[in-house]
Amino acid sequence: MSLKSPASIQELDSAEKINSVTENEYIERMEAPLTWKTYVICGFGSFAGIFYGYDSGYISGVMGMDYFITEFTGKVKGGPEPFALDAWQKSLITSILSAGTFFGALFAGDTCDWYGRRTTIIFACLIFIIGAILQTASSTVALLVVGRVVAGLGVGGVSSSVVLYMSEITPKKIRGAIVSGYQFCITIGLLIASCVDYGTKNRTDSGSYRIPIALQMLWAMILMIGLFLLPETPRFFVRKGDVAKAASVLGFLRQQPEDSDYVQEELAEIIESHERESALIPTRSYIQSWTACFTGSLRDQSSNLRRTILGTSLQMMQQCTGINFIFYFGTTFFQELGTIKNEFLISIITSLVNVCSTPISFYLVEKLGRRPLLIYGAAGMVVCEFIVAIAGTVDGGNPQTVSAMIAFICFYISFFASTWGPGAWVVTGEIFPLPIRSRAVGLSTASNWLWNCIISVITPYMVGEDKGNLGAKVFFIWGSLCACGFVYAIMLIPETKGLTLEQVDLMLQETNAFTSAKWKPHSVDNTDEYIKSNTEHLEETVSIA
Repeated sequence: MSLKSPASIQELDSAEKINSVTENEYIERMEAPLTWKTYVICGFGSFAGIFYGYDSGYISGVMGMDYFITEFTGKVKGGPEPFALDAWQKSLITSILSAGTFFGALFAGDTCDWYGRRTTIIFACLIFIIGAILQTASSTVALLVVGRVVAGLGVGGVSSSVVLYMSEITPKKIRGAIVSGYQFCITIGLLIASCVDYGTKNRTDSGSYRIPIALQMLWAMILMIGLFLLPETPRFFVRKGDVAKAASVLGFLRQQPEDSDYVQEELAEIIESHERESALIPTRSYIQSWTACFTGSLRDQSSNLRRTILGTSLQMMQQCTGINFIFYFGTTFFQELGTIKNEFLISIITSLVNVCSTPISFYLVEKLGRRPLLIYGAAGMVVCEFIVAIAGTVDGGNPQTVSAMIAFICFYISFFASTWGPGAWVVTGEIFPLPIRSRAVGLSTASNWLWNCIISVITPYMVGEDKGNLGAKVFFIWGSLCACGFVYAIMLIPETKGLTLEQVDLMLQETNAFTSAKWKPHSVDNTDEYIKSNTEHLEETVSIA
């Protein structure tokens, strides 16, 4: 492939101008100006977060609905048995979705490389719709569980693929904010789910739970239809060897002619990085395509093994903050506090705090950077969760104490929503080289859902009145895990702000977590040789004149 000469080099007409062009200035000029169409095109993938968030959020309210409890357990309100789902039922119904998403994320690691990121998302939406239909038709725990497994396969496929898709199509200047938009849409989905649950909870027919369940299909349809109008990622075409198609798509995404300097230079960087990594990570079979994610030594900062562990452990730590305890079991937890009259309304409030806090990350993730965001966020969550735990343990039966607990739960949600919520997804989408990116992101997303599943399984037994009955003491556990997250972020999270994916790859080879913020971009393609050769030629021309 031949690259066009950068306009800045062509316009040099004196030795003074030649010497004034530094490599960093050249690299900064490589990225095309942003347009509103760029924001719309790159940001649409964030919509996937709505049905992810909605699917995660609606179940908490549904499990607390009177009609649902009677329909699925046969219990009668005011009867001899506690009028609630048994702990095993809560655990199974909630966690089985995460079991499906675990495998869906792993499958997406393959299909993203075989058929493309965009195609995988569309196919996953279809699977999700089938699962939603089964859930809507259910009147027994068995069919509901089957439907949630199928829907989970779709959610897992989408959640893995969409982060990869957005990371690969978005310019570096706004990549952090755009991927954070995915988390923002998750919070919107959670809020919509809480509002729909609140609106149908008093119905005395199957519509009380079937309406919230059926509404999931709308979000999947919107995402699927929208993606039919958007292109595949240029990095997928580079991986497939179709450079012409990659240039065409990159031109569309950057709103520039495909033969423009901006497009050609960015494409050259993608190609060079892919060729370099492919030479280091040769894959000759299906098994090797997965084992490549685990090559290298733990002592080697740039090894694939170390990066894969970083991605999977980061997603694990995000789940271990305990955030989904609130959104999966918040309604029933607030019911068990015994001093709240309208626990459904409290769930709406916590979801609203989540929505309002997430946009803060759009600014902070690019201003502060990824590493400080996760460090400060973990520290804030530790403080809030220990306050909730101590207050609930010392004086949990006092309505004023419960009000204070809810306030600090809201502060805790705000810290999560503006830091770890989006930050974990942003970093996960940035740290892997192209040859293993789809499978490594799939593994990281699968880790998220695996720990989501584990927490969903054990939490009802920890807080259930007939089981562990920890109540507010459970926040001691979440707070301690957040303290581990604080240390983890300090020791392991690199700073990737303001870099292209190819520059992140190079930075991880040359730095560690403590020195990454000081790393400066330098050429990863043939820019050095190109500038040198053109400079020498122009200097000769000037001296002759």
